[in-house]
Amino acid sequence: MPSKTLEKLRKDARKIFMAGVERVEPARAVKSFVHLEDSTLTVNMREYDLNQIENIYIVGAGKAAAPMALAVEEILGNWINEGLINTKYGHGLSLNRIELKEAGHPLPDEAGMRGAEAMLSLIEKAKDEDLIICLISGGGSALLPLPAQGISLEEKQEATSLLLGCGATIQEINAIRKHISRIKGGRLAEASWPAGLVTLILSDVVGDPLDVIASGPTVPDESTFEDCLAIVKKYKLESKVSPSIRNHLHEGAAGRRQDTPKPGNVCFTRTQNVIIGSNIQAIGASASEARQLGYHPLILSSLIEGETRQVAKVHAAIAKEVIRTGNPITRPACLISGGETTVTLRGEGRGGRNQEFVLAAALEMKDLKMTVILSGGTDGSDGPTDAAGALADGNTIRRSWMKGMDPAAYLDRNDSYNFFLKLGDLLITGPTRTNVMDLRIIILG
Repeated sequence: MPSKTLEKLRKDARKIFMAGVERVEPARAVKSFVHLEDSTLTVNMREYDLNQIENIYIVGAGKAAAPMALAVEEILGNWINEGLINTKYGHGLSLNRIELKEAGHPLPDEAGMRGAEAMLSLIEKAKDEDLIICLISGGGSALLPLPAQGISLEEKQEATSLLLGCGATIQEINAIRKHISRIKGGRLAEASWPAGLVTLILSDVVGDPLDVIASGPTVPDESTFEDCLAIVKKYKLESKVSPSIRNHLHEGAAGRRQDTPKPGNVCFTRTQNVIIGSNIQAIGASASEARQLGYHPLILSSLIEGETRQVAKVHAAIAKEVIRTGNPITRPACLISGGETTVTLRGEGRGGRNQEFVLAAALEMKDLKMTVILSGGTDGSDGPTDAAGALADGNTIRRSWMKGMDPAAYLDRNDSYNFFLKLGDLLITGPTRTNVMDLRIIILG
C-alpha cells in the first residue's frame, strides 16, 4: 500500500483532474455564452430578436449533448418548438421539450442512424424565418452516423474500426467520416439553409479546428475526396475498406459525386459557430487547483498528439529533469498536459490511450520516490472500458512484480485496463457528460 504521504499525492492528483473536468461542465459552458433577456437572445455578443423568429429547433450530438440541451431548455423554455439530440448510452438526462436518443459510441449503431435521419428531416423543414440551434460535443461524429447513399452502416462501422485501430489521427478519421456521410462536413448547414443556424461547440479536438470537431457538420470543409484516398493508402487500407466505400471515394475524386460544401458556399452566410469549452480551459483550472494545493504547476501543452508510448517517454523525461536538476520547474511540481494521443493496437488486450500512457510512463519512472502519474479522459471514458484512465506512482511497477505480473507484457498486448484493474488503480469517474479530450497530471513531491 502507498505511504500516507504518497497517498496524499494520489488524492491531490484526482482533485487536480476533477477541477479541470468541472471547469468545462456543459451547462456552465452554455450559460457563459448564451443569455436571454425579454425576447432578445444573445449568443457570444450576437443578438437574435426572437419576436422575428417563427420556430426554434434544437438538434445536436455528443457525449455532452444532454446537459447542453438541458441548459438551452432552461434558458429558452417555451421559445423552443421542437428538438432532437443523440448522446452516448448512459449519458442521457430528462428533458422537457427536446427529444433525446441514446446511441453507440465510439462505434456508431442503428439507434444513432435513426436519430441522425430524424434530425436531418427536422432541419430540412426549417424556413427562412426559423432558427436552428445545434449542440456539438465530443463523440458527435460517431453519434451522427448517416452514411452516404450506397454505403451501409455496417460498412461505415467497419471503416471506423479500421481507422481507430491503425493509428490514424482524429483529423484523418473525420476526413473519411465526412466524405461517407450525408450530414457531416458542412452538410448539416447545407440542409438547414435558408434558416439561421447557431452551433454551440464543446471542443474535443487538438487546437479546436471547427471543421474537425464532430466532423464539422456546420462549417466549411476543406478536405477532399483525394485527401481521403491518400489516408486510405497511407495506412494500407485499400484492400480492407468495403468496395462500396472505396468506389464512393474514387467516384468523388473523379468528380462524379458532389464534394462537401467549401468556404464561400451560400449555406454558411447565416451560421454562427461558438466554441464554449476547450482543453486549455480545463488545463487552466487544473493548474489553479494544483497551485492552491501547494504545487508549482507547469502547463506543458494542450496540443499534444502522437503515439501514446512516445508521449509517455517525453513526459517521463521532463519529470526526471525536474527531479534531477530542478528544471524547468522546482518541486513540489505538477506537470499538466492535454490533447489526445493515439494507440497503435499490437495485441488483443483491453485498455485506452490514457491507461496505456500511465502504464508506459510508470515503466519509465519506476522507483522514483514521491511521484504520481494520472491520465484521464474528461468524458469519464477511455477506450472501450468503464474507466476514465488510470493512476500510478513510483511503486506501481514494483507492486505489480510482487503480484507476479509482467508490466511490459501487459503494455505489449495493449492490456493496460487489466493491469490497473488487478492493482486497484483504475480511474473511475462514471460519465461526466462533458468531453474536451484528455488531462495528464504528473506530481513530483
